[in-house]
Amino acid sequence: MGVPQTMEALRERADFIKESLQKSQIITDNMAAILGSFDHRLSALETAMRPTQIRTHSIRRAHENIDKTLKAAEVILSQFDLTRKAEAKILRGPHEDLESYLEAIDQLRSNVKFFSSNKSFKSSDGVLNHANQLLAKAISKLEEEFRQLLTNYSKPVEPDRLFECLPNSLRPSSSGSPRKHGDDNSKSPTEHQGKSLENAVYTLPTLIPPRVIPLLHDLAQQMAQAGHQQQLFRIYRDTRASVLEQSVRKLGVERLSKDDVQKMQWEVLEAKIGNWIHYMRIAVKLLFAGEKKLCDQILDGVDSLRDQCFAEVTVNSVSVLLSFGEAIAKSKRSPEKLFVLLDMYEIMRELHSEIELLFGSKACIEMRDSALSLTKRLAQTAQETFCDFEEAVEKDATKTAVLDGTVHPLTSYVINYVKFLFDYQSTLKQLFQEFDASDPDSQLTSVTTRIMQALQNNLDGKSKQYKDPALTQLFLMNNIHYIVRSVRRSEAKDLLGDDWVQIHRRIVQQHANQYKRVSWAKILQCLSVQGGGSGSGGGIGGDGSASGISRAAVKDRFKTFNVQFEELHQRQSQWTVPDSELRESLRLAVAEILLPAYRSFQKRFGPMIENGKNPQKYIRYSPEDLDHMMNEFFEGKTWNEQKR
Repeated sequence: MGVPQTMEALRERADFIKESLQKSQIITDNMAAILGSFDHRLSALETAMRPTQIRTHSIRRAHENIDKTLKAAEVILSQFDLTRKAEAKILRGPHEDLESYLEAIDQLRSNVKFFSSNKSFKSSDGVLNHANQLLAKAISKLEEEFRQLLTNYSKPVEPDRLFECLPNSLRPSSSGSPRKHGDDNSKSPTEHQGKSLENAVYTLPTLIPPRVIPLLHDLAQQMAQAGHQQQLFRIYRDTRASVLEQSVRKLGVERLSKDDVQKMQWEVLEAKIGNWIHYMRIAVKLLFAGEKKLCDQILDGVDSLRDQCFAEVTVNSVSVLLSFGEAIAKSKRSPEKLFVLLDMYEIMRELHSEIELLFGSKACIEMRDSALSLTKRLAQTAQETFCDFEEAVEKDATKTAVLDGTVHPLTSYVINYVKFLFDYQSTLKQLFQEFDASDPDSQLTSVTTRIMQALQNNLDGKSKQYKDPALTQLFLMNNIHYIVRSVRRSEAKDLLGDDWVQIHRRIVQQHANQYKRVSWAKILQCLSVQGGGSGSGGGIGGDGSASGISRAAVKDRFKTFNVQFEELHQRQSQWTVPDSELRESLRLAVAEILLPAYRSFQKRFGPMIENGKNPQKYIRYSPEDLDHMMNEFFEGKTWNEQKR
């Protein structure tokens, strides 16, 4: 294509674009004119609509106010209606339906709160007065209902029911008396028994039926909310305290003074102390623990009253129980009371943690302190009784002599006493630590050693009552041997030690040797080859010949021996060595020195008599006869028995 043609085509296109742009501008101008017309019309329409909009908004606000007023009126009317319904329930009283009655009281309180916060209502004051009067009447009826309900279901717990709540090991025996720990051997509990008691399960008694407790709790809550805390406190305290005191009395607990205790026979008092120990455990672990649980359940949420109520309910019962312990602790001391004092101290120690837990509040501080004071007083009295016993052992001045040289009653009494003490080892160690922080084992060793020494000192004094020095030695031998044997067979051996035992065994042997020397030296002198005759003769030749001695001297020796041996036999057959091993050992020791000497003497000088007239008059006994008669020594025979 040629250039001219191209140029012509471009020109045509440029003209077309120019024409199009001119048309577009015309359309734009037309649209702007139309839109401007719309804007003017809308402004006019808005101006025309504004009065209508204002009227519509006013109508809407009026409707809203009407709705609010209707709703407020509806609420007020519903409050009036609820008040009428609550009033009807309250006038019927709480007996028919307690739960509904309590709901009515809550509703009244809600109504009072509503009208109190809406006093702009014309009749709100009148409604408030009526509601408050109705509420006061309702609470008064509620108070009476609480009193009746608590009284009707509060009954003393019978002893049999309480015994059923104890572990089997502590339940009464078939005889009906409490079975104290250790009854099997009349001793305090061993360490094993003590641990079993610690782990024993106690079942709290049912003081009030479980179904009634929630009702009592709700009543108590309502009374507290109404400001009737003091009335609630008085009703609860008076009712439950009286019932608890009756339960304690039914057990057998009684208030005793020091004078009452002092007048009692020991057997009666001992039985009462045993019962008291049992009753203390029942009271603390069952009755007081049960009261604490009940108080916490009924007065849950009324914290200002709960602790004070429990304190007031239990105070008299605690006082009665502790007064008996105080009377015992203050009464005249005597050795036999030591073990019951230790039993009482032991139970107070056992119950200490539970007493601290139950009576841990500020309101119960007096009872807690009284229990702690009794524990310390019992410990002090027991310790003083201990010291009294030690002194009494050393100074015992009973003139009752044991004529046969056997074990003195004081010895067996003291040894049994010490054995019993070792059954209370753990208790004694606790007791020592009440007053002295030093090692309790060494304290127990020291006390035991002092008692043993006091006993030996007293026995030394009593041995001097015998006119026969041989019987003195036999008496001491018997008693020290009894002490050593008893120690070796008891726990005291571990405490006193092997050295103590060996030393005192040697003392027994020393007294046995002294007995042989004092009792048999004179008769052995008759059989001595070098001995002088007691009658007319001189010495006997050492070679056994009759040179330098007359037949009369030999006869005199035999006669003297016969008389002395018969006297010893008569006297010492009435003496007693109660321990069979010691008795045989002593006989053997005497026979070992007497029989060989007699055989030798008879062999050497017997022929001088046997060849003469009436030899049996002088040689009355063979060695076998003497041996047989020796077996009758220390049997405690009477003179009549010997003659037979």
